[in-house]
Order: sequence, then C-alpha cells, then structure tokens
Amino acid sequence: MHATATNDPTAHGPLAGFTVGVTAARRADELGALLQRRGATVLHAPALRIVPLADDSELLHATKELIAHAPDVVVATTAIGFRGWIEAADGWGHGEALLRCLRGVELLARGPKVKGAVRAAGLTEEWSPSSESMAEVLDRLLGEGVEGRRVALQLHGEPLPGFVEALRAGGAEVVKVPVYRWLPPEDLTPVDRLLDATVGGGVDALTFTSAPAAASLLARAEERGMTAELLAVLRHDVLSACVGPVTALPLQSLGVDTVRPERFRLGPLVQLLCKELPARTRVLTLAGRRVEIRGHAVLVDEELRAVPPAGMALLLALARRPGWVVARAELLRALPGAGSDEHAVESAVARLRGALGAPKLIQTVVKRGYRLAVDPAVGSKYVS
Repeated sequence: MHATATNDPTAHGPLAGFTVGVTAARRADELGALLQRRGATVLHAPALRIVPLADDSELLHATKELIAHAPDVVVATTAIGFRGWIEAADGWGHGEALLRCLRGVELLARGPKVKGAVRAAGLTEEWSPSSESMAEVLDRLLGEGVEGRRVALQLHGEPLPGFVEALRAGGAEVVKVPVYRWLPPEDLTPVDRLLDATVGGGVDALTFTSAPAAASLLARAEERGMTAELLAVLRHDVLSACVGPVTALPLQSLGVDTVRPERFRLGPLVQLLCKELPARTRVLTLAGRRVEIRGHAVLVDEELRAVPPAGMALLLALARRPGWVVARAELLRALPGAGSDEHAVESAVARLRGALGAPKLIQTVVKRGYRLAVDPAVGSKYVS
C-alpha cells in the first residue's frame, strides 16, 4: 500500500467519508484493509523502515554475549521479535547455541502470542502475564528480587519507560537485545504528503502502531518547520489513535490527546475508530433532511455524498452557525485559494448544492449571503 487514497463512495460503512492516515511500516496492508472494509479512505505513509535482522550487528553482538555469558532471566516481549531473533541467530550459525542458552534460564513471555513463539522454538516459558502488560512483568521481577541477577530484555523497537531503570535500581545487570531497529524511510515523499494533508484539513485521524513511528513523524514535521501547525491540528481537529499506551507517549508528551483500545491489537484499534470518528461529526436537520457532515463526504438521509474540499470548507463555515446568514466575504475567506472575487463563492455554492444532491439545504439570502436551511422546529433560535 502506498500513499494513495482509496475509497468506494457507494460503500457506506462506519468510516465512510473519513480519511485515515496509516504510519505503520509493519502490517500496514492488514491495517489498511481493515479500515477500507469499513469505508475509510486510507493514506499510507510509512514513517519508519526496519533494519533487516541478519544485517544488524548490534543484535549479533548481544547474541554472542549472551551465549558466552548466560543470563539468569530472559524477557521476550514480542512474538515477531522473538521469532526473528531465533531465525537471525540460526542464519549466523548460532541458533543451536542460543537455544541451549535459553533452555537454561528463567524465560518470561509477555502475552499469549509471545508464549506461542517461545513454544514454537521448542522452549517453555516459566511465566506469562494474563494482562500482556510489561508493568506486570516488572512487578514480578522486582517481587522476586533482582539484586545481582543478569536480565536479558528483548527489545522491539519501542521505548520501555522506566523498565530498564527500575531493574538497574533494584541491582540487576540488564542486557538489551535489540531485535530490530527503526530508521527513517528512504523515501520521505509519502510522509511529506501525509503531513501536508494533515495540516491542510485532509485527514480525520492518524493511526500509530509504534512509538518510533509517532516520534519519526513528529521529527519530520520539525525538519520541515511544521511542528506548530501539526500540533495545532492534532490537538483540536485530527484524532490520534494509538495501539497502546507506550505508542502514545511521544504525542502525549507534547500535549496531544490520544485514544487507544483496551486490547492492544489492530482489530480493536479499527473498532475504536469506528466508534470515535462518527461520534465527532456534526449532525443537522436541514430542509427536512438528516445531514451528517463527515471528513470529505456528507450523509444526506443515510446516502453518502462525496464533497470536494472547497465545498466542504463552505459547508463547515455555514455549519458553525446553523441557520444564521454568513456573508459572502466571510465565505470567500473560508475558500482555499479563492482570491478576492466573491463570484467564486456563488460558483462554489452551486457545486456544493450539486454534490449534496439537495439544493434546498443551502438558502440564498439576497444581498447578504447564504445560510443552512435549519428546520424552524429544530433550530428556530439559531435563525436570523
């Protein structure tokens, strides 16, 4: 999946009419497909690339060190990372030696997927938390006591705030096993397109499945001098959906509110978007029709109508004061790149009416401007 927009305007799912940015490098196709099946337009821009395991000298060094000097405890944090570690060691000719090492230590697996990877390697975990929480793993280790113990921690590309520090404070020697490393993408064009679309009002939500992806997107915005603009839209207009609390840290540290599912999986992440995005829409009763304003489309009595950016800008300007007359000059300022000719407003309103398929939703007030046709029974106090 590339940085392209895909959507079937005739399909009406819970995310129809919304544009969602996907920053993931790994499993991006799976996430994009889940979003598209629910009607979303998807903009994919991988904010990171993963260094292939077999090329990672840091992992090779850590593996050799552990084989030569076995730890007391090994913490496996992700299934893909643990499998990759074993496969990389096998490729280097150290696979059997690593497995012998792991059979003789206390092996902790964070969650059922990791447990499955451990057992697939012919190993048996000593313990696995039901919560899939690294905090619970830390509590167990500290409860057992780590003074003088050597703990190997399989990293998975995300920061583990306080985890290593807490172990070292308890007297443990911690060996980090960097199973894969994140680097910026070789081609920054898709990321730049996603940033431009986000600050330009063309994105309704951004999804993040790793903290490094969030940090990388923010770093690219800083390189382009867009940090203030990006943070402004993330704090007010664009929903930031993160797969888990660790992923959210780079955004939350800058004052960006995030949402995350109870279960840290792609499916629940998409389900959360299906709930959150429709809940943020504006719903009005205009000329006897139910009108729900979404990101790049409008539901008119449950019929999805695609609306071009200029039309959506006008509609949002009118919807800020439903039933009140909005002057042509004000609407002209809302139009992107409209210049100074107020006739541009007339043309844009005509196109908007055509896009909505219901011209009576927008009323012309001669010599004054335009207003939404709010039903008197529903919104009489707003009408001027």
